[in-house]
Amino acid sequence: MASRVLALLGAFDSDHRALTLTDLARRAGIPLATAHRLVAELVEWGALVRRTSGEYVVGRRVWDLGLLAPAQSGLRQVASPFLNDIYGATLATVHLAVRDGAQVLYLDRVSGHASVPVVSQIGSRLPLHATGVGKVLLAYAPQEIQAEVLSNLTRVTPYTITQPGRLREDLRRVHREGYAVTTEEMSLGARWWQRLASSYRA
Repeated sequence: MASRVLALLGAFDSDHRALTLTDLARRAGIPLATAHRLVAELVEWGALVRRTSGEYVVGRRVWDLGLLAPAQSGLRQVASPFLNDIYGATLATVHLAVRDGAQVLYLDRVSGHASVPVVSQIGSRLPLHATGVGKVLLAYAPQEIQAEVLSNLTRVTPYTITQPGRLREDLRRVHREGYAVTTEEMSLGARWWQRLASSYRA
């Protein structure tokens, strides 16, 4: 069974990033009925994602596993020089992150001895509403994501914003000023500002 699951995942490559169920079964060399059952399980686990077109693409859960490998993703390689430039100009911790549902998913981080300690780790997820990069991503997220986050503002520290009106004002400020600020909202003793230019919006 494991060999068939691996064959389905191995059906994807740089030239075949999106495949129909029929194509998956053919490229994996397994019966269509078997592919249908296994693909459904992979979608449920998050290894595959089914698009509205009916095609399947590799899911973020596989990417999470990939972070454990030494090789860096293409996005991290492309962004790396810019992260280092920003760090060189500010000496502050610089994050590369994307929005994953109602959370921030951290892809990379540059920090040095002058940076304050941070709770984020590469591959970790944190709340959108309590982090600087999260507020930037949330400000440009679809309305349904904003509504989901605003309806469930959990408190991380005594200073975490849990009032929807206050958070909406912060998001409007991101649009006006191009950056977000958090003060001890995710970790005590830390004040962060996060510029739009240093964040990748998925």
